[in-house]
Amino acid sequence: MNTYMILFGFTDQGIRNIKESPARVEAAKETVRAMGGEMKDFYGILGHPHYDTIFIFDAPDEEAVAKMVLAIAAGGNVRTETHRLFREDEYREVVSGLP
Repeated sequence: MNTYMILFGFTDQGIRNIKESPARVEAAKETVRAMGGEMKDFYGILGHPHYDTIFIFDAPDEEAVAKMVLAIAAGGNVRTETHRLFREDEYREVVSGLP
């Protein structure tokens, strides 16, 4: 499995209903698990102008990640940005293959 990061930014709806955010986080974690992912970490972000929370998780492939992100964002409470993360050993392997 590969590691990914989803950055979440609250929409107007999401911030209006901020007290529901912990339950939404749990529901989003369950979405990741139900679609074959494995949650690693959740963080709240302080001071970023666009992002409020972050998930770090493993998933089998990009198609699964796309489904997870779309399912979570469909609730209308967050906008997302998703990135593939490389562990140190994976990064070293990528760099060692450079010409």
